[in-house]
Amino acid sequence: MYTNIKTDVALTLISQMVHQELSKPQQPSYTEALVSALHIVFTNSIVKFGDTYWRQISGTGMGIAPAPPWAAIFYALHEQHFVPKWSSHLVFYKRFIDDIIGIWLPHPDMATDTSLWSAFCNDLQQWHGLEWIVSPHSTRCNFMDLALTLTPTGKIDTNLFEKSQNLYLYIPPGSAHPKGMIKGLIFGNTLRIMRLCSHEGDVTTHLTNFKTRLLARGYPLSLLEPLFLQAIQDAKTFITNQGRDHLTPPPTHNTSTKIFLHLEFHPEDPKPQAIHRLWQEYGSEPEGKRPLRDMCNSFKEKVNLDSLTIAYSQPPNLRNRFSVRDISGRGRDVSSYLVE
Repeated sequence: MYTNIKTDVALTLISQMVHQELSKPQQPSYTEALVSALHIVFTNSIVKFGDTYWRQISGTGMGIAPAPPWAAIFYALHEQHFVPKWSSHLVFYKRFIDDIIGIWLPHPDMATDTSLWSAFCNDLQQWHGLEWIVSPHSTRCNFMDLALTLTPTGKIDTNLFEKSQNLYLYIPPGSAHPKGMIKGLIFGNTLRIMRLCSHEGDVTTHLTNFKTRLLARGYPLSLLEPLFLQAIQDAKTFITNQGRDHLTPPPTHNTSTKIFLHLEFHPEDPKPQAIHRLWQEYGSEPEGKRPLRDMCNSFKEKVNLDSLTIAYSQPPNLRNRFSVRDISGRGRDVSSYLVE
């Protein structure tokens, strides 16, 4: 989808939308700055290949930070006009960037329904060259990581969808990662499975497969079993309380009082608890001295720092070592292949 979005058309339409939305009362007045930024970003997509540099002149650059909302908004400008037109048949319609799912209420007459469906599919395509591949009507479909089935009773059953090509190459236990990594993986995926599956039997099947794959990666059963038991219990508690979460506003955290320490992770480094203790004893609140949060900087302003957050980054791994992305020095320069 990204590469098929015509940059000049998208800039015109989205700029108009920005002017329209931000011109409303009580809206921030940075309209021109935002529009100018969009023009700079989307007309100056530069790609380096070897010793050459290329400027993308058509389509949205893959990997640009604003590309997902840009693509979502671009097609939404079309959806806001044609989707309501089909409300009598399209009883449900949702899109995630370039994946669309909907529920179509068919016309009693098959020939009429076929004609209406064809007209709807044609409307999908009528937006500045974007082309959509539309699957035929079915009571079953896969959308993202969900397998959905419309039952004869009108109920929608959901199950976890997993691609057959998935090798499930989870990080092995001997890898230099924080010990909490495996706990986070198990707790997160257990919650995902239990939320997405309608039937208890499917939950059991997917959790068993998940555990088997971790065993195959080298994790001992003595480590996995207590983690799975706790993960299942926590997931049940979360799902039970999920409907009540919106009643209690989340606590606000003042990030301005935090200082971040960025470290490349190494298993032999001091534990985070030890680093926090040193921060407390010698930085934040040294014994017999003034706390850091009460001290002033060179501008006579209070430092106002009272907590430390350790942010770990991933060290180079085998993939970085053997999957070389920098092709310089590995043969002829790319520029030597170009015909002048």
